[in-house]
Amino acid sequence: MFQYFENLVNPYTSYTESDQPPQRLWPFLHQYMGPFRKVFWAAGIMSLVVAFVEVGLLWYLGRVVDLLGEAGQAGFWAAHGWELALAAAFILLIRPVLQVLDVGLINNTILPNFGTIIRWRAHRQVLRQSVGWFENDFAGRIANRIMQTPPAAGEAVFQVFDALSFSIAYILGAAILLMGADPRLVIPLLVWLTLYAALVRWTITRVGPASQAAADARSAVTGRVVDAYSNIHSVKMFAHHDRELEYAREAIEHSRQTIQKEMRIFTIMDLCLVILNGLLIISVIGWAIWLWSIDAASLGVVAAASALVLRLNAMTGWIMWAVSSFFRSLGVVSEGMETIAQPITLVDRPDAKPLDFREGRIELRGVTHHYGRATGGLQDVTLTIAPGEKLGVIGRSGAGKSTLVKLLLRFYDVERGQILIDGQDIERVTQDSLRKRIGMVQQDTSLLHRSVRENILYGRPDAGEEAMLAAARRAEAHDFILDLSDPEGNTGYAARVGERGVKLSGGQRQRIALARVILKDAPILVLDEATSALDSEVEAAIQDTLYGVMEGKTVIAIAHRLSTIARMDRIVVLDDGRIVEEGTHSELLEQGGLYARFWARQSGGFIGTDEAAQ
Repeated sequence: MFQYFENLVNPYTSYTESDQPPQRLWPFLHQYMGPFRKVFWAAGIMSLVVAFVEVGLLWYLGRVVDLLGEAGQAGFWAAHGWELALAAAFILLIRPVLQVLDVGLINNTILPNFGTIIRWRAHRQVLRQSVGWFENDFAGRIANRIMQTPPAAGEAVFQVFDALSFSIAYILGAAILLMGADPRLVIPLLVWLTLYAALVRWTITRVGPASQAAADARSAVTGRVVDAYSNIHSVKMFAHHDRELEYAREAIEHSRQTIQKEMRIFTIMDLCLVILNGLLIISVIGWAIWLWSIDAASLGVVAAASALVLRLNAMTGWIMWAVSSFFRSLGVVSEGMETIAQPITLVDRPDAKPLDFREGRIELRGVTHHYGRATGGLQDVTLTIAPGEKLGVIGRSGAGKSTLVKLLLRFYDVERGQILIDGQDIERVTQDSLRKRIGMVQQDTSLLHRSVRENILYGRPDAGEEAMLAAARRAEAHDFILDLSDPEGNTGYAARVGERGVKLSGGQRQRIALARVILKDAPILVLDEATSALDSEVEAAIQDTLYGVMEGKTVIAIAHRLSTIARMDRIVVLDDGRIVEEGTHSELLEQGGLYARFWARQSGGFIGTDEAAQ
């Protein structure tokens, strides 16, 4: 039975991705509702049926009271026994079936699958964002919104079918029942309903903003806490335990204050609700008794009206809380939309084709990119890298070296100019086909919190075990990998490396990253300080491997340690976003310019980042 309800909707069904998601709440939610359309209709109908059954039971209670008074003890069972037996059968057999259909659709079909479809599609949408988009936000806050939005949306849908539609049908049924008994009994119900609606309106107009403020405050707490955890080494190294506690305390205290304001609204709501419900009970039951006293209503009407308003009294708090929860959940969804519904700005063009890689010629034509600022990045850079050429790139920090690589990988689009590979503008080819042709080892190597094997195979998932082991050996990583273990008892290549590879040393992470790129075997190779985390002995052992990996590839190598690029076919020197020198190592030394000064200052070390252009 459970599987039937659970499989009514496939949350992973195919859909059309949008680069411009809806920016308003209802259209945003509506895009996820397509697979649930029939289920929502069925759930709505079942909520109405269950509500009318509940009201019908109260009506039948009044009928039973009247029958008891009319038939007397002696003839009651003979006159009404079969009717009561049928009513009992309905209560024991049919009512549970209706209830199962109602809660099965809500609890087993809608709740698990609606949250899943939002989480799945939201994660897909966020993964499509550019690297620059991620660099402008906290990973913890992004993840927090991806995790909070689906259950909040599911809670909102749940309240619609479990509480709101049920309560509306219940109140409508109650009005019909009272009107059938005596139209005058509807008057106090309508007065109460008007006041109750006013209270609901007062509550939701305040709960929405208050819930939004509380959700924003919770996200701020999460961001600060995750920031501390992610940088725990810096926290400990600088002995800033107390500073981080105070930094978090500010956000936690602000979160507490926003929750206090939200809870004040609910306290006022509860007080008003108690007063309103007292008026409802007194007016309806009192009027029913008065009608009975003048022989205008039967005892059954008094009993049914009493049971009805007492049931409404019990329900009103639940309904109000459901309404508040509904709007509070929508507030959380609205906050999540700030991340999930952001447009995808760096996209493949509609006519984009896979990169037709032939030789590996790279051309930069008047490339300018300043990240939307006035300075930084690259300015009017023109450069051609021949197929198979090994190009070294040096410069001070901030000279534009990393920008050049990010633009080549199309992590950002150039603001002006073109980048071509084999004559094809990279903005006119698909991003995946471009990046599959480029292998890169970065200075700040980040590994996935998975096994060593999975991290290396990330370079080429379809590679076999032998190819993976061969890549690890070429990167001088095989021996230390065999000695690895993790708290779960995994060893060697099965050992997990921790978040971002934190359980490994910098040199170990770098060698696993090298193995990953060696396994990928892309025809264009980018080395961004690829050996910066290695000690001299390991670097010397890997240098020959690196030069072997470079054979037949177009290579761009960025380094501060000039000895690592002295053997490049050509070296370009960047300064303030421009190419100021280029040539071989010997040619640049002869020029006596910036490169020569860098070389003279090094003594086998690194470029002096504070070197003045003198």
